[in-house]
Amino acid sequence: MPSRAGHPALAPAKVNLTLHVTGRRADGYHQLDSLVVFAGIADRLAARLAPDLNLSVNGPFAEGVPSDGSNLVLRAAALLREARGVSTGAAISLEKHLPHPAGLGGGSSDAAAALALLAELWRVAPLDATDPRVLALGADVPVCMSSPRPVRMTGIGETLSPVPALPAAGLVLVNPRVNVPTRDVFAALAGTENAAMEALPARLNLDRLTAWLGRQRNDLTAAAVTLAPEIGQVLDVLTAQPKVRWAGMSGSGATCVGLVSDVDAARRTAQAIQLREPTWWVVAAPLLG
Repeated sequence: MPSRAGHPALAPAKVNLTLHVTGRRADGYHQLDSLVVFAGIADRLAARLAPDLNLSVNGPFAEGVPSDGSNLVLRAAALLREARGVSTGAAISLEKHLPHPAGLGGGSSDAAAALALLAELWRVAPLDATDPRVLALGADVPVCMSSPRPVRMTGIGETLSPVPALPAAGLVLVNPRVNVPTRDVFAALAGTENAAMEALPARLNLDRLTAWLGRQRNDLTAAAVTLAPEIGQVLDVLTAQPKVRWAGMSGSGATCVGLVSDVDAARRTAQAIQLREPTWWVVAAPLLG
């Protein structure tokens, strides 16, 4: 079999700058309204043709990541192969640079990147983010297929809407290295019928964006802090940094994000936080898109 390899693919961190829980469906899925952006820190995937599908995982956050069929990357690969009638397989390598679970959509972003990578490798048409089979992989997979473009995500993750252009900015991502299972956070949620996100204004600069963010919410924050008080400590530390214009929790936690003017300010802020809290995961990254 030819050893053709696809171009390496990046799976960037998904960041929820807002996360409003607006309802709960009869099937138990929560309805959300979220401004999703992507950060310039990513897992990396590569693949080459092989007789069967297999996955190897390495990198600084490889520990605890399965390499069997429970991994979303292999589930995405199997979906694409079946959907497009592909007879060959692929040897996929996943280099983990994002902590997990961390509220950064790492597994979903990996799956989205794998779908694009393997469509190129197998020379087949890619799947569309609106395909119900993609949503069945995971509620965050469709939005991760929009990377690096910021979008508004509603429903259970299946409805993606364009948003006005966001200003250039830097992000400081901080995770206290605690495990907060998403299911537990939703179970601890006080209420599920909350107001939707305000429409994002046009012609945003950083001042207008931070003012708008200050009026929005992540409805999971209080529940996550109850389960892991360290998240509250991270938010306090971020808010106290002089260059941070806004801070909040991403997804269901435990990663929190600080919004700053540019990548240089992000690096300086990240260095200050890392010196104070050497056991935390702290990264500076550009806001993509």
